[in-house]
Amino acid sequence: MSDPIKTGILYGTLFVAVTAGTLFAVTTLSSMGHPPVIGVQRGFRGTGLVQLYSPRKLAALATQAEIPPILSPADADGPKASEVFQNVRVLGNLSVGQLTRLMASMTTWVAPEQGCAYCHNPDNMALDTNYTKVVARRMLQMTQNINGNWKAHVQNTGVTCYTCHGGNPVPKNIWFNNPGPAAKGMAETQTGMAHPTQPIGYSALPYDPFTPFLEQANNIRVQGTTALRITGPGTTNLSSMKQSEWTYALMMMISQSLGVNCDYCHNTRAFANWAQSTPARVTAWYGIRMLRDLNTNYLDPLNDVFPATRKGVIGDSPKIYCATCHQGIYKPLYGVSMLSTFKTELGGPPATKAALMAPYIPPPN
Repeated sequence: MSDPIKTGILYGTLFVAVTAGTLFAVTTLSSMGHPPVIGVQRGFRGTGLVQLYSPRKLAALATQAEIPPILSPADADGPKASEVFQNVRVLGNLSVGQLTRLMASMTTWVAPEQGCAYCHNPDNMALDTNYTKVVARRMLQMTQNINGNWKAHVQNTGVTCYTCHGGNPVPKNIWFNNPGPAAKGMAETQTGMAHPTQPIGYSALPYDPFTPFLEQANNIRVQGTTALRITGPGTTNLSSMKQSEWTYALMMMISQSLGVNCDYCHNTRAFANWAQSTPARVTAWYGIRMLRDLNTNYLDPLNDVFPATRKGVIGDSPKIYCATCHQGIYKPLYGVSMLSTFKTELGGPPATKAALMAPYIPPPN
């Protein structure tokens, strides 16, 4: 007859092992989607630098990333747009044909159902009657700024209006300053934890990873290089748990926006070590700073232009983050460069901002 104590220990051990294995499997499957799952090795064997993808999700994203037909380039010769049309402040250096082609393309990229009247006054297209025209003018400059001054992030692939808008008047992925939930829960910290949102993977991390890092310039790198937090000269690990939680929320947002694992940028055996990270980490470093530039210098200043219906709950302008361009794909539009045929129009760098926002005064009849 077997020893009941040993039998109990054996069954208890098996129960714990099976339970742990089940929880691991459920957690893994829920994070990766339904099987089958494919792995793509991004580092040396044995380093664990592998990206996991769901073929089902990739197929859906491929359909989403289809680009509309591109109009043939227009002739650069002939009169300039500024000589023929009134109130052309950003694209006046283009030929009439180039400007007309870009305007037709922008209609497809941004307002395919609304048409030209989404931005222009049909009775006099030179007027700035619609706020959307004033916003579009500044967004053109923002696009030129990205393509001309942020090649460290977008490389030569660049962006067009379609990269973010995807055929929608308002991009699907935008954000506003978040004042926090109305009711404070018992489990909540000062960072607003325990209120999961989609950009942070519905985790219990702080719900606003945007304001501290993509509008403000708070410190992101909080991981210390020592095992314990110490005091005195040479201390390298003085970050609080609050800072760490915000950083993890930012990293989760990036992961969700690009549809990738942590080791798309990092070597998880040494998160703090740049030498052991992938080149994508450098690209992401520039991307974070690019977003700060765009949000603070292009979108925030449009606050007085946007109507109340387009603002957040505290009256701020809509802003952008990684998912605005990436939309769940590691490279926007899977790396297809729509800019290649619009370099003259959108290649940048942008024209000066002087008088851009000044009211338009029609010439006398």
